[in-house]
Amino acid sequence: MDLRLPGPRGLLRRPRRLIAAAAAVVVLAGAGTWTAVADDDAPAVRRADRALTVGDGVRLDTSYFTSATTGRRPAVLLAHGFGGSKDDVRQQAEELARDGYAVLTWSARGFGESTGKIGLNDPKGEVADVARLIDWLARQPQVELDRSGDPRVGMAGGSYGGAISLLAAGYDDRVDAIAPSITYWNLADALFPNGVFKKLWAGIFVNSGGGCANFEPRLCEMYERVAESGTPDTEARELLEARSPSAVGDRIDVPTLLVQGQSDSLFPLDQADAAARAIRAGGAPVDVDWIAGGHDGGDLETSRIQQRVTAWFDRYLKGDKGADTGPAFRVTRTGGVDSTDGEALLRGASADTYPGLESGVRSIGMSGPEQTFDNPPGAGPPAVSALPGLGAGGGLAQLSALGVGISLDFPGQSARFESAPLSQDLRITGSPTATVHVRSSSEDAVLFAKVYDVGPDGRQQVLPSQLVTPVRVEGAKSGKDVTLTLPAIDYEVGKGHRLRLVLASTDLAYASPLAPATYTVSLKGDLKVPTAPGVTAAAAPLPAWVWWLPLTSAVIALALLLSARRRTATPAPDPALSDVPLQITGLSKRYAKSADRYAVQDLSFRVEKGQVLGLLGPNGAGKTTTLRMLMGLIKPDGGEIRVFGHAIRPGAPVLSRVGAFVEGAGFLPHLSGRENLELYWRATGRPAEDSHLDEALEIAGLGDALARAVRTYSQGMRQRLAIAQAMLGLPDLLILDEPTNGLDPPQIREMREVMIRYAAAGRTVIVSSHLLSEVEQSCTHLVVMDRGRLVQAGPVGEIVGSGDTLLVGTGTPVEEPVVEKVAALPGVASAVLTGDGLLVRLDADGSASRLVAELVRLEVPVASVGPHRRLEDAFLTLIGGAA
Repeated sequence: MDLRLPGPRGLLRRPRRLIAAAAAVVVLAGAGTWTAVADDDAPAVRRADRALTVGDGVRLDTSYFTSATTGRRPAVLLAHGFGGSKDDVRQQAEELARDGYAVLTWSARGFGESTGKIGLNDPKGEVADVARLIDWLARQPQVELDRSGDPRVGMAGGSYGGAISLLAAGYDDRVDAIAPSITYWNLADALFPNGVFKKLWAGIFVNSGGGCANFEPRLCEMYERVAESGTPDTEARELLEARSPSAVGDRIDVPTLLVQGQSDSLFPLDQADAAARAIRAGGAPVDVDWIAGGHDGGDLETSRIQQRVTAWFDRYLKGDKGADTGPAFRVTRTGGVDSTDGEALLRGASADTYPGLESGVRSIGMSGPEQTFDNPPGAGPPAVSALPGLGAGGGLAQLSALGVGISLDFPGQSARFESAPLSQDLRITGSPTATVHVRSSSEDAVLFAKVYDVGPDGRQQVLPSQLVTPVRVEGAKSGKDVTLTLPAIDYEVGKGHRLRLVLASTDLAYASPLAPATYTVSLKGDLKVPTAPGVTAAAAPLPAWVWWLPLTSAVIALALLLSARRRTATPAPDPALSDVPLQITGLSKRYAKSADRYAVQDLSFRVEKGQVLGLLGPNGAGKTTTLRMLMGLIKPDGGEIRVFGHAIRPGAPVLSRVGAFVEGAGFLPHLSGRENLELYWRATGRPAEDSHLDEALEIAGLGDALARAVRTYSQGMRQRLAIAQAMLGLPDLLILDEPTNGLDPPQIREMREVMIRYAAAGRTVIVSSHLLSEVEQSCTHLVVMDRGRLVQAGPVGEIVGSGDTLLVGTGTPVEEPVVEKVAALPGVASAVLTGDGLLVRLDADGSASRLVAELVRLEVPVASVGPHRRLEDAFLTLIGGAA
């Protein structure tokens, strides 16, 4: 996510060159650290980490990437998203460096290791920081210069980083090309659309920034004021507008690639449309790319977009006229689900010119009488459309492209108007519009407009991209005509389906008036639908050889196809393993772009019912890769995983018997714990009675806290709520990745009891944790991994108390060379230092008496010898101290 707020309006009108010229000299706060980043198939990249101190004393944490090639080259500034840091864009920085660019990344004020308050791209703060970074680039010997002090430089970034790219191009004419993605043009319009407060996204912003106190005081005061009143005021709008790219839109005159997300209730497509129109009006080249994902989740198409950004910079920074920058407009469309891996099938459509949001308008007749409905007291229960904070992990909004509806409107709180069944398929590309007459019992009315795709049966309805248009109608008491501009979408409505226009009085993501009111609405005319006829998805022509392929070749191809199908078919279930929660056999996974380096290699172990199994290993041991393969998120290169006898593949039905808690869960802070879980389960599409909600909550032990808003929860309570979410449906196999992260000792003890209670009913728990003492108390069995391989597996008691590991107490500390000699002794498998002496693991030929004799010979000051009894000791000896 990304966001920034405003600064003095006068500064916005100053010439762009002024900020660069007046920028204080950047002070190098240290020589920096150089690191070589190697890749088997590409030239090495050199990274220098530096802290740069800007004029007001703020320290920016930066990384500078260059390849070993000689000569000067264009530079690229890569900005990160809100709540992130420079580390988020490291991979793209390395790729651009290999492609011949000098790349500078940095953590913005208040993020990562950088200091200062978050200013939401304040022209005097974050925007001025970019000018100083450009000053620094101009002094680097690797960077190409257009003139003294003016480097050839482009900027790219997502969300918050996309906005700073646009702002820098408006304030500093040394920026030569930009590629912002999923970002805003006018932050006030994004957070206060049509005068309505987007409360959930605003709250998520503040939380992901570390809390209100981490922002500039004016921003914090503004947020608290608007959040309390529920109504944006003029001062709040001006504050955000002053820090928006729209404030300097007439100054952005550089080639711009705008990438915007279709699954995005935070920064919808109309933000990119406004940017495209403004920048093109200034005469600059502009291409627009609508990707499948966005802030609400879905596929961000990272690889394709990074390739397009590189081509954009090749064209406009390197001057490569042959670089293929793609079409003027491209939109990604979802065409069903891949049956092999459960992923959405994506395809592109394009046009030679950007069509905007109002191209090829068709009129669709709508019917329905004048209708009266209520805004309930307290604006609850609210209707549900987008789910900020829940959608990001799995892309709930993208489900609408696959014909799955998760929205909710309450009877008596909405009006609806409907079309006749469509006589043919209808592709909507842009923003539909409709005019309605609104009358309210209160002075103002707040409505939420949306267009559904309704199936032939009249019951199933899908809200495209889960988007709504909020609108505040002032002076509605006497009645008023209002033209609604509905959310921009790219969506196909099938033949025989209907369009349904719904006006609701509430929405979960927005602030509605708390006072009760009655609204009366009637429709004035047709629904106007843009179709963008110039956007086409041409089918790829068949290769020429298909037409002249000899019959014999066809027979060979058919034989190969049949054999391939046999090889890739899902193995039949193994009846002998139907009661075994998990069996892993010969599992292997290579690192990307490597034929012989393994993240996991030849891993085998088995887990039985009722066990709590701890998965242990140092960083890089392969634990996370193993869990991802177990959950069907990635495919192994060898071996197999069977859950209750069924082979695991992405989307395998048996995965419904698996629950997982990985890196926490996102919850809506304004809802109670119970409401969050109910909403999550409803989004899965499974029957409510299958959730076993009460049983999961009893195990989690949250008690009366379930009725409280999640924002009041402690970290421990949030963790237990997240595990309760993983336990919904009472899966037979529960996977927990670092469930005690961030908890204090009493909370850790409570989490331990949750795991033990869950397994007590015969279910199985697998927990990955770095807290060895906790694993020792919580788990019945262990699997220890190191460097992708199994080191040992078995009951905790056997591993902890195995007699082949001895704790040798020493009177004085032992030097490392002596430890190496002990490790090399006959009968010794490994030896490592501890605070009390040595941990020595014996092999099959070793014995305690023989070891003591050898230690005396080496003049080791032996004070005591005995078997160890701590899991930490066992773990260190098993992995040879590599942790």
